[in-house]
Amino acid sequence: MLAFPGYGLWPLAPIGVALATLAVLGARARTGWAMGLVTGLAFFVPTLSWAGTDFLGVIPWLGLAVLQSLYFAFQGVLIAVLTRSGAAVGALGIGLAWVTQEALRSRTPYGGFPWVRLAFSQADSPLGRWAALGGAPFATFGTAFVGALLAVAGHTAYRRWRADGGRPHAEAPPRRSPLRYAVPALILVPAGLLVPLPVDGPTARVLAVQGNVPRPGLDFNAERRAVLDNHARETLAALARREAAGAPPLDLVVWPENASDIDPVRNLDAGAVIQAAVQRAGVPIVLGALFERADEVANVTVVYRPDLGITDTYVKQHPVPFAEYIPHREFYRHLSASVDLLRVGMAIGPGPEVFTMQRSGGPRVLAGPSICFEVAYDDLVRTNVTEGSTLLLVQTNNATFGASHESVQQLAISRLRAIEHGRSVVHVSTVGVSALIRPDGSLIAPSALFTADALDADLPLRESRTLATTLGPAPEYLACVVALLLLARALWARRSGKESPSS
Repeated sequence: MLAFPGYGLWPLAPIGVALATLAVLGARARTGWAMGLVTGLAFFVPTLSWAGTDFLGVIPWLGLAVLQSLYFAFQGVLIAVLTRSGAAVGALGIGLAWVTQEALRSRTPYGGFPWVRLAFSQADSPLGRWAALGGAPFATFGTAFVGALLAVAGHTAYRRWRADGGRPHAEAPPRRSPLRYAVPALILVPAGLLVPLPVDGPTARVLAVQGNVPRPGLDFNAERRAVLDNHARETLAALARREAAGAPPLDLVVWPENASDIDPVRNLDAGAVIQAAVQRAGVPIVLGALFERADEVANVTVVYRPDLGITDTYVKQHPVPFAEYIPHREFYRHLSASVDLLRVGMAIGPGPEVFTMQRSGGPRVLAGPSICFEVAYDDLVRTNVTEGSTLLLVQTNNATFGASHESVQQLAISRLRAIEHGRSVVHVSTVGVSALIRPDGSLIAPSALFTADALDADLPLRESRTLATTLGPAPEYLACVVALLLLARALWARRSGKESPSS
């Protein structure tokens, strides 16, 4: 928990893995399951506390935390079994078990919940740079593998201490020194600094506008058009400041998810406010809105262009279950009538969109949008890059989560995506924390929570692909297959009585 944003003590991630590993090292599968569940609850209950703000209630928070903890219980079984196969194989297996757990958690149920993955705690760490080679799963593996080596080193040192102390019935001392495991662990961390993260290339001048909302909570948009007016007002103020300062011309303006709190197509006054801001800016404005349909609502990103209005639309591909739509409504209605509070579900978008913005005297801006939680899904972000994006847009609305750590946890995901794919990221929220992110994950002028702000900077536009982008999910799939093979080997060794000592 303390390794994640809000606290940001990233070295505690591998240390936490080490402590969790020692609790199940070579234990029975049943013990591994129980300790994994306890570890999961100790981690997810506080880390996901933003799901239980005053606006949302305690049931979604605890339900989500318990569900995620079950994956840690499964991981505990894996680690307990794999660590019976010897220290070296066990350390490798621990790293692979973490990748396997996160792969399952990111896909199931209902499309998964890939939040607070181990990699997402490492945006400020050399270990985070491994994401450029094999994606977020590789950064998770590296972090967990370091923790596993520390655990094996600690366990080996403890066994030596018991043996050297002449304790009765103490097992024979391990043949290998704990330094055999501790030294590689300490080398692997700074080794990430060798991974290149280039930030060169042509640039685009981007203005990201955080307009703020009248009030935090589920009713952030209770005042008709207030959120939209806030964003238009802050945009016009920022443009006036730029003009007075003689700032270089803009290439693009980006507003967050739900910046238009009412449908700007059906409500002509809202559309007029947006178009007036676009005309004043003289460049496209990319913004989030809700399109109302007969039986559903679409969470969209649209491009407004001077003199043209809406020219491009992206529909969110991965609506959040139980928040933006109700899966298996009839079944869950038997459990709680509250499911009917969400009467109209969100539409599911047909696929990715890459917006093309022409520039005078420079390369085109090819912008790939992700809406809110979509940034946590590996495949959605990677597809934006493989479709040609030179700039990633992450538009989000964090008003529901108050002053919790949700917004900074999400920002850390965007930072790792920048590293993973070598792309600049415009991360813009209605209420913060917003930031412009370079391709190496570094931040430019992050905003504060619940303030109006406008972030203005040149961002590199890169076209080359990282190894992680090229490989896609292959490293993750390989890790899962190897983990299953090691599991089968360990189970076979147990049945045949050939288990290795844990030294």
